Amino acid sequence: MKTRIFSMLLIIVMIFATVGMAGYGSSADSTTDSATETASAADGEDSAAAGDSDTAADTDAETDETWELVRDAYVYTFPLVLEYATMEKMTNTVTATSVQAPVNQFIHAASLATADSTDVVTPNVDTVYSQVWLDLSEDAVVIEKPAADRYCSIEVMDAYTNCVAILGTGGDTSDACTYLFTGPDYNGEIPDGMTQVSMPTNMGWIIVRTLCEGTEDLENVAAIQSELNAYTLTLYQEGGEPAEGTYDEDKNYTPLNYVLSLSPAEYFTLANDLMNENPPAAEDANAIASFAEINVGPGLTFDAGLLGSDSSENWTSMLTSLTAELSEEAAGFIVQNGIWSFYGYPIAEFGTEYAYRALIALGGFGANPVSMAMYLKGNMDEDGNQLSGGHSYVLHFEADALPPVEEDGFWSVTVYDSETDALIDNAIDRYCINDRSELQYNEDGSLDIYLQAEEPEEDQLSNWLPVSEGTFHLMLRIYLPAEEASDGTWSAPTITMVE
Repeated sequence: MKTRIFSMLLIIVMIFATVGMAGYGSSADSTTDSATETASAADGEDSAAAGDSDTAADTDAETDETWELVRDAYVYTFPLVLEYATMEKMTNTVTATSVQAPVNQFIHAASLATADSTDVVTPNVDTVYSQVWLDLSEDAVVIEKPAADRYCSIEVMDAYTNCVAILGTGGDTSDACTYLFTGPDYNGEIPDGMTQVSMPTNMGWIIVRTLCEGTEDLENVAAIQSELNAYTLTLYQEGGEPAEGTYDEDKNYTPLNYVLSLSPAEYFTLANDLMNENPPAAEDANAIASFAEINVGPGLTFDAGLLGSDSSENWTSMLTSLTAELSEEAAGFIVQNGIWSFYGYPIAEFGTEYAYRALIALGGFGANPVSMAMYLKGNMDEDGNQLSGGHSYVLHFEADALPPVEEDGFWSVTVYDSETDALIDNAIDRYCINDRSELQYNEDGSLDIYLQAEEPEEDQLSNWLPVSEGTFHLMLRIYLPAEEASDGTWSAPTITMVE
């Protein structure tokens, strides 16, 4: 059953399940000792049956209301719990590597994704990632950022995956800067020369995206990464070496699977503990007040007995139907542009849109705000047919309709196998075409990109994006999009079958 739940949630498909809420009822026996009492006894039976029916209905209603609160509390806390589980996995190491680092230390990826990269779905091949998982409960954290000659953007998220700040490109400055990240209880001074980033929660997640022009450019990215440093404030002021982390085999899990495996008591006990350290936002007050009825919230102790005797069955049903419900509730945030679609505002700036926040945690954990990046997905041609390697296509940009970007922005088109969401292995190791590629434009300034499995004619090779033999889809990424990219005035490219 858990395996079925995992697969349903991981692929983010629309599923439809009928959730049966268990009802509680009883039957009353009425007996008589005398024939003369038969009529009154019968009346008593009718009255008792009616009373028991009312009681059962009341109990059913109370059970339904309880599980509605359980579901809402789960949706609200899911990004918080998933971020914690991911932090535990990503910091589960003694020393920093290219994939893990102790808390409050940088993880610097050392390469771009390839067709062999299977640990992340739909990876981008535009940027190299650096990350820091923050724990501000005992000390502030200093982040040093160098000046960069390229797109180098720092996304800062709180414990609930809300974007708190954008630093660097698209944010405050591209110049060198030293930041002091402080938690909600910090009352110390801000050292001279530091810019404070006040975090609303003690747990936080920093993602740095640095533009990379290809494998030959990795050493230049590494030079920037070498000057991206993180220290606790104490370590920064007193000197010394960063503390070693620890390794626990029990934390060597897949974070999503771990979260989904938790029982109601395990899940909400953890959520309550996390909310103690990471206070909900003021705008969440109404939601938190309602969750208190089932003992979910900061300072509360969860009691699984509130969920009744069928809690395990109802919990499984809730998880099974969750993706479909979230997808339906968040459907209004999907923006269509021709054959392309993307998740629009308020992605990463969720406010009280808790269902949207949970859905993005499932399928796009750590997403950028729309102001920083748009991720448009295309899986059909102009006639509404699924893209397939059995055909050849032309992706066409009009001369005046290349993806509009602000200064330092850029765009790319990447192709993925639809069965695996992985990059597609090909003879020329080309996974995307972007605005830095050496492309051949048409005489009128328009651009054609050739999507096909077989190598095209020589005059089309520079614009060829190899696809799989089976079905595939595209991701058009626009970093630092101009306003017309997101407000509906720009027309996305067309995809036309040519055979």
